[in-house]
Amino acid sequence: MFAVVRTGGKQYRVAPGDKIVVEKLAGEAGDSVTLDDVLLAGEGSDLQSTDGLTVAATIVAQAKGEKVTVFKKRRRHNYRRKRGHRQQHTILEIVSIGGKKAAAKKAPAKKADEKSTKDAAPAKKAATKKTTAAKKAPAKKPAAKKTESK
Repeated sequence: MFAVVRTGGKQYRVAPGDKIVVEKLAGEAGDSVTLDDVLLAGEGSDLQSTDGLTVAATIVAQAKGEKVTVFKKRRRHNYRRKRGHRQQHTILEIVSIGGKKAAAKKAPAKKADEKSTKDAAPAKKAATKKTTAAKKAPAKKPAAKKTESK
């Protein structure tokens, strides 16, 4: 089975047991990571639905890429700047394809009550602002009717 996964702004075709190098992800070596953004999945030429599909991976190592030298120069102006950069990478080993996304957990009743009181206070303020704005606006006069001339 294979899947196409998007992470770090790039897309990767993965299968269980593959090792891939991706943009840096948070975590230590040995931690497990779940990649939720599955674009395509299938077995051979048969494709599957990707609704709720996830890819489980394990972080093998955190590493740096090759050094990139950036050299700027302007002729005849004695302008030279040399900079270097090494991109941070994470090496992942794909464990399995096909896990389902966890459903969102509901908040306890106490937290819901606190949120409703917090939301209610701004609503009252917004209502008072609307009424004051309505009082300040002058009433519009109806437009004068035009008479036709022949």
